Amino acid sequence: MPTATLIENLVSPITLAFLLGVVASLLRSDLEIPEPVIRIISIYLLFSIGLQGGRELADVTWAEIAAGLSVVSLLIFLLPAGAFLVARRALKLSVPDATGVAALYGSVSSVTFLVGRTYADGMGTPMDGFVIGLVALMELAILVALFIGRWASARAAAADANLGAMLLETVRGRGLLLLGGGLLMGAAIGPANFERISPFFVDLFRGVLVLFILEMGMAAARQLKSFGAVAGRMAVFGIVVPVVHGLVATGFATAAGLSLGSAAVLGTVAASASYIDAPAAVRATFPDANPAIWLTASLGITFPFMMLAGVPLVYQFARMWAGL
Repeated sequence: MPTATLIENLVSPITLAFLLGVVASLLRSDLEIPEPVIRIISIYLLFSIGLQGGRELADVTWAEIAAGLSVVSLLIFLLPAGAFLVARRALKLSVPDATGVAALYGSVSSVTFLVGRTYADGMGTPMDGFVIGLVALMELAILVALFIGRWASARAAAADANLGAMLLETVRGRGLLLLGGGLLMGAAIGPANFERISPFFVDLFRGVLVLFILEMGMAAARQLKSFGAVAGRMAVFGIVVPVVHGLVATGFATAAGLSLGSAAVLGTVAASASYIDAPAAVRATFPDANPAIWLTASLGITFPFMMLAGVPLVYQFARMWAGL
């Protein structure tokens, strides 16, 4: 199943759009998406992600997700913070690029989530339904990564790194307003109202995303030399960090009393790296960040690893913590 999914996604519109952008840039094509259009696309994607996540949360009760919520609350801080520190200290990346790494590796991959869910079902240990809501909340790790990046930028510039001011700056930013506001709106408006706007915010989402990933591919190709300088380290990072995230997340989930299937799926999500949701937020907040580093690592290293070996490995972590 993971191998089949890997092959399927290697020829998906998202992957091929990224590769087309790389090729277009390497050929020095005159293909260009104007910056104002990219900003509009970023706004659309962030708001759509928030709305869809909120709609998923509306279908569960807080009582159902209380135990899992404690786990997610830890993960949305620990995962991006740990990834940022490793990116800065071990990989020696700049603050914007370390923020990109933290956002992608703190957030989740919806494709990997679906594979993890299917794998758990196939093993006879299906996840609980409320895990979908927990996965939606994991997107808040993107905002944590942006906050860390803003704070680190202020320190690097020898400016006043007042945490209150940094928090206020993050709250005012597009990322929180669109993701957080969309999350609240999606949870509050109800299924009937959501159905009215779903043709625009759900049906068109993948098509608009393809355009955004196309531009990300062009941006990545323009800076491929900088990726070459850290390619070896990013290859190690793209495998080791997801393994650690999966081990830690399944341990927390098991300790909180989640079932084997739920712990395995939540661990799989924690081990994944976003290549859909997080890039738009990073681009909107840190336009100087180099997607050749963090997006290439997510798509080219972590995603194949998770499909081929990561998902079953994380499931074994969950079994280990459960004493099976």
